[in-house]
Amino acid sequence: MKIRKLLALPLIPIYRNVGFFVFMYILGAVCALSTLPDTRGATLYENLWLELFVDDYAACLVLSLLPRRLRGIGRAVAYTVLYATALADVYCFGKFGSTLNPSMLMLVGETDSREAGEFLRSYLTPEVLRGPVGNVVCVLALHVAWSLRRRIFRKLSYRRRMLALGRIQRLRARMAAVEPVAGIIVAAVVVWATVASAGNKAGCHRLMSASSVGEVEHLLTAKDHGVMYMPIYRLAFSIRSNQLAARQIEQLIGASTKARVDSCSYTSPHIVLIIGESFGRHHSSQYGYAVKTTPRQSALERSGLLTKYTDVVSPWNLTSFCFKNIFSMHVIGQEGDWCDYPLFPELFRQAGYHVTFITNQFLPRAKEAVYDFSGGFFLNNPILSSRMFDSRNATVHRYDDGLLDDYRQLKDQEGARSLTIFHLLGQHVAYKQRYPAARKKIWVSTYDTLRPELDLRERRMLADYDNATLYNDSIVDRIVRLYKDSDAVVIYMPDHGEECYEGTRGFICRNHSAAIDYDLARYEFEIPFWIYTSPKYRRRHPELTARIRAARNRRLMTDALPHMLLHLAGISAPDYHAEYDILSDSYDEMRPRLLKATTDYDKLKPAK
Repeated sequence: MKIRKLLALPLIPIYRNVGFFVFMYILGAVCALSTLPDTRGATLYENLWLELFVDDYAACLVLSLLPRRLRGIGRAVAYTVLYATALADVYCFGKFGSTLNPSMLMLVGETDSREAGEFLRSYLTPEVLRGPVGNVVCVLALHVAWSLRRRIFRKLSYRRRMLALGRIQRLRARMAAVEPVAGIIVAAVVVWATVASAGNKAGCHRLMSASSVGEVEHLLTAKDHGVMYMPIYRLAFSIRSNQLAARQIEQLIGASTKARVDSCSYTSPHIVLIIGESFGRHHSSQYGYAVKTTPRQSALERSGLLTKYTDVVSPWNLTSFCFKNIFSMHVIGQEGDWCDYPLFPELFRQAGYHVTFITNQFLPRAKEAVYDFSGGFFLNNPILSSRMFDSRNATVHRYDDGLLDDYRQLKDQEGARSLTIFHLLGQHVAYKQRYPAARKKIWVSTYDTLRPELDLRERRMLADYDNATLYNDSIVDRIVRLYKDSDAVVIYMPDHGEECYEGTRGFICRNHSAAIDYDLARYEFEIPFWIYTSPKYRRRHPELTARIRAARNRRLMTDALPHMLLHLAGISAPDYHAEYDILSDSYDEMRPRLLKATTDYDKLKPAK
């Protein structure tokens, strides 16, 4: 008898919380199925069923240890939180195409009562029950019916109550007979599920214990990163990410308050910075690539108006990290962190420049990945945005030519002195979606002799990337032409490089978690970089034009870009350092170019 009871012990948490166990498991499964993207190849989290079981069982175990009265309160609180989170999660998925994420939580935090009321009136309509929300509501309705089972039972006729009692007693007898076996099965499943889920739990713990948003993003690039597979986990992750972002926002606001401009000579009345996306130097025909991907940029170079720089690398191969390092006056190797220093657009605004930011990525949106949240949270913070920018575009576009329309709408606000920053979608994956189908000029057959070792699928992917690069060439050229008659200087640089079946490496995008070797640095960090000076600019600023040309073969890492921009504007400020300014006579060309703040690019050697 004692052995039977011992074997049945694993069932006690479930017996004491049977409704919780059953309905929370169903709720978790329904949420997973309801938020599965309707796209080809979309799959459920691979360990969903086992991890959901062990999480559900663990919650029941905790509840079972509470006194009965507290247990009921604990279940009530858990039901309220879990159902509310599930409803919010599936609603967001149905309405915005994304489950709960840090950007959504950030947007909620920036919404006032009037905006919240307008949102509720606009979106909370009976039609929402026809989507994923309806699935959760059905689970909730069944759960409520289960909770009311005793009241329903008392309303039955005497005969039906007796029949039901008989069936219940027979069921209990059968269950008692198999309790030892059931206990063993439950214990085995718990052990199995715990072992199977340990890796994901460790990954989730690393995400939740990260010390910065950037660290969170970097962890998410690893193949074994934690998967927040339940709505409550996604909510907790979103809260944590916003807490981390808030810390850095506070530091940035503090640095902004202390920022100072001593004087400005307005040497360059109009400065334009074009930040591309995912463009490695090795795919630019301007730098020797066999496919003609940059004919317009090459033509500008031949005209003498464009100066190509030959030895430039990005500090990171992640957009968000690049943006933080490019916008901050901090350079890698200086004391402190990027958020301890002012952002260069703040200094331009203080100096009297009209600053415009036109982006096709970093606008506050509900459907935004952690990567975009990490890169854009400081750009979209209302306080920092108002200190950095006078004008911004309000929408993102399918293709980058939409940014030119945004510019035309904002152009009249520029004034006599302007800094305009274009942030392109460029060659961001998926490559085929980065250019209109009618603009396809490079075909799969192009690579029959150039890359015969690639199969048909790989050649199609490569053609899409090169077509995206060719389309990017046209966008960059059109931006330059906007300023051809102005007293303007235009700087072009992508955020980082990109791989697309380079050599024998056999993959696309970037390998974030790998150690940096020569090949990885070459393909993912080496970038094109050039400066265009208009004819009027060259006539009015011959000395500065000469400096731009003389610096073209100097070594540069783009974390030092702000110091060059301040030189172009003639801004004198305590945060400017001539040793980081590639146009200065005092430039320290031998400063270590530390990729990811760890690996000295100039010490990497090809594998033998």
